[in-house]
Amino acid sequence: MVFDLVHAGWDLTGWPYERRRAALEALFADRRLEAPLMLCPSTTDPAVARGWLAWTAAGLEGLCFKRLDEPYVRGARSWRKYKVRVTTEAVIDAVTGSLAAPRTVLLGRHDAAGRLQYTGRSTTLSRAAGRALADLLVPPMGAHPWEGWTFSAGWGAQRTLDVVLVEPEVVMEVAVDVARDSAGRWRHPARPHRIRAEMHPMQVPTFGEPD
Repeated sequence: MVFDLVHAGWDLTGWPYERRRAALEALFADRRLEAPLMLCPSTTDPAVARGWLAWTAAGLEGLCFKRLDEPYVRGARSWRKYKVRVTTEAVIDAVTGSLAAPRTVLLGRHDAAGRLQYTGRSTTLSRAAGRALADLLVPPMGAHPWEGWTFSAGWGAQRTLDVVLVEPEVVMEVAVDVARDSAGRWRHPARPHRIRAEMHPMQVPTFGEPD
């Protein structure tokens, strides 16, 4: 997905974005570029931009906003980003930290076969949320579906997390970005909203697109 043009035999970074965009569109037209190269859509019409926010099922994560008169600035994030977020529910299956003072929670959802799959981790819990969870979480009462699993500390990171497995009976409502990896896991941490206890995990929506 091509979204900017910063060099075309000479340095274009000093050009305003509007001029770089016109050059990029001309490049695609003149060279008849086609898949796998794709020109990122761009508009100055707010109505069109709002319509694009409905493309989450096609993998759209959100929108980037750029000033038309702004040059390309290396090493600086001058663009504005708007990420699409949805609210959904997931089962708490493990925590980092300890049961007495959980720091983050590892969340799971059931796939079509009823298996509890890892789908992502939360942001760091507030003190209030940590205290509330400490009163609800208990060690596994039997065999845990994630026994022996390892979890990455972050997207693309090699370091693994030290986790404490818990009985998968507490459900958390979270806000998540729509971005997912090929296994269906959320790419970015989920933001906790609300906690429900004493709910059988099979009542949680099945693993897939957030509801």
